[in-house]
Amino acid sequence: MPSEQQQIELAIPINVIWDFIRDENNWAPLVPGYIQHERVNDRLITWEFKSDLGIMKKRVSLIIDIKEWNEPTRVSFELRRTNEKYIGEGYFEAQALNKNKTRLTGFLEINASGALGTLANSLFKNVIPKSTEEVTAAISTKLKEFNQK
Repeated sequence: MPSEQQQIELAIPINVIWDFIRDENNWAPLVPGYIQHERVNDRLITWEFKSDLGIMKKRVSLIIDIKEWNEPTRVSFELRRTNEKYIGEGYFEAQALNKNKTRLTGFLEINASGALGTLANSLFKNVIPKSTEEVTAAISTKLKEFNQK
C-alpha cells in the first residue's frame, strides 16, 4: 500500500496548530487538485478534487470519516469513495517540543482496489510523496499566517 509520512517543526504553539487543524476549511483547500468540501456532521466530510496520476485523470469524490479527535495532539481518519468501502487512512499529529515550538506529523496511506487497483497503487507510489510535500509546505505557510492573527 502506498503511504507517506511528513514531519515539520514549527515555531508555533501547539494550541494554535490545533485551532488550525480542527477546522478543515483551513487545510482542505491546500490539497493539490482541491475542488470543494462539505462537513456532513462532526465525523464526516465530503471532499472533491481532481486526481492527476499521469495517465489517469479524473474527478474524485471522497468521504473523510474522522475516527479520533484527541485535542490538542491527534486527529485520525479513514478515506473512502462514496461507492466503496475503505481506500485509505491518515492522521495529523502535533507534539509540543516547548511552549512555542511544535512538531507536526502528517501520514497518508492509500490502497486502491478494483479493476485498476494495481495500476493506481503503482501510480500512487510516485504521486503521494510529492503531494504530501506540497501539502506540508502549504500548511506550514498557512499556519505561519494563522499564527499572526
